[in-house]
Amino acid sequence: MAGNVVNLNRFKKKKQREEKAKQANVNRVKHGRNKAQKEGERADRERAARLLEGHKLDETVAPSEEPKEPEEPIEK
Repeated sequence: MAGNVVNLNRFKKKKQREEKAKQANVNRVKHGRNKAQKEGERADRERAARLLEGHKLDETVAPSEEPKEPEEPIEK
C-alpha cells in the first residue's frame, strides 16, 4: 500500500512558480516593448512637438489693430 510519497509543499511551490512564470509571459507581451520601439515612440513624440511648435503664432508680432474711432469729432 505504500505508494510514492509526495511533498505537498514542493508541489505547491512548483505550481506557484509556474503560474507566476505564465503571468510574467502574459505581462511581457502585453506591456513590454523593446528598445527600438521605445526610441521610435520617443522620436515620434519629439517630431510632433517640433511640428506643433512650428505652427504656433509668434507672439512678439503685434496683432493688426483695427482703426479706432476718434473720441471727439474733428471740426473744420
